[in-house]
Amino acid sequence: MKGQLVILYIIALTIPLLLGLSAWQSSRYAALERQVEQLEADQEAWIENNKNLIAGIAVLSSPERIEKIARNELGLSKIHPENVLQIRIERSKGLDG
Repeated sequence: MKGQLVILYIIALTIPLLLGLSAWQSSRYAALERQVEQLEADQEAWIENNKNLIAGIAVLSSPERIEKIARNELGLSKIHPENVLQIRIERSKGLDG
């Protein structure tokens, strides 16, 4: 009889403990789920920002824009091919070893 009473007390204490553990796990899961949602939103923002930066690079590196800056702001102009002087330096075979 005394053994059955001990088992009954253990069961009576275990049930609330398991319910409390279940509630704790549920709240922990909800907190982690909110954190994942926040991280996904942050990732979306980073991806959108990255797309905007890539588009900005494309605009800033366009040949037309570079040519306009060279001509208008730096006073440069295109050179004609006949005005180009190419210098070739050949290595001496004695210096290579």
